[in-house]
Amino acid sequence: MSGVRVAALGGGHGLAASLSALRLLDTRLTGIVTVADNGGSSGRLRSELGILPPGDLRMALSALCGDDEWGRRWADVLQHRFGGEGALNGHAVGNLLIAGIWDILGDHVDGLDLVGQLLGARGRVLPMSAVPLDVEADVHLHEAPDRLTVVRGQAQVATVEGQVVSVRLDPHDPPARPEAVRAVHEADWVVVGPGSWFTSVMPTLLVPALRDALLQTPARRALVLNLQEQAGETEGLSPSDHLEVLAAHTPGLRLDVVVADTTAVDEGGVLRNAVAEFGAELVTADLARSTALDQHDPARLADAFSTFLNPGIE
Repeated sequence: MSGVRVAALGGGHGLAASLSALRLLDTRLTGIVTVADNGGSSGRLRSELGILPPGDLRMALSALCGDDEWGRRWADVLQHRFGGEGALNGHAVGNLLIAGIWDILGDHVDGLDLVGQLLGARGRVLPMSAVPLDVEADVHLHEAPDRLTVVRGQAQVATVEGQVVSVRLDPHDPPARPEAVRAVHEADWVVVGPGSWFTSVMPTLLVPALRDALLQTPARRALVLNLQEQAGETEGLSPSDHLEVLAAHTPGLRLDVVVADTTAVDEGGVLRNAVAEFGAELVTADLARSTALDQHDPARLADAFSTFLNPGIE
């Protein structure tokens, strides 16, 4: 098989952006997805059925759907949410599909592989852990800035009114899916981010076996920074602050490339110096969608990736 082997870590819209971009290149993709969501449809299914929250996994699979009629149709089906006043209100079709296949097959990875085959997905999607996780954060709340308050739950941390200082997982030593660990070890490149920094990006680096794989893999490592601050979660954090958070949560991590929007580059060179601390090269480009400045444009991000991944573009 041809193609650069890429393992992309994260969750939500951020990981979906990376996967949407990377599938435009000659790559063999594996998305490794956080499983800490406790809100919305995912949280309800997690609580009622005792399964991994399927929402971020669904978004990753949708991002890997092709641009042909079959792929676009299935991407729309996966993302469709029920309305009305009944029990299905708010549930995504893809979440229910994944949950149903898990119930039949009894294995998360086998189920995701089957959904991927149905969709014609251009890559594989794996959960980072074998068990559902919770995010706990130490936060300086706006109403109590002089003391740290513990906030529990991904949805709660993502919307907290305060400054998040650090996060951890519960359980603190969760088992990684061995397929995810193997994908990191066998990759040519590992891509981390973008995404909600404390609730999507950091959790993928806090599963011990997965973190060890990231530190030990012979693969090269790329980090994609966010385009803007995220209200509540990273409000007030500069791009270089995001790198400080990464260093604090993953001591010893070295990077080869950091990808940032041109607007993130400051005149004083603070970001470039922070990138150099990781031993990395800074790659900058105009990455935002023209219609949504807080979202990465897949084609533009693919162009940025192609400068160092060097595969051909389809």
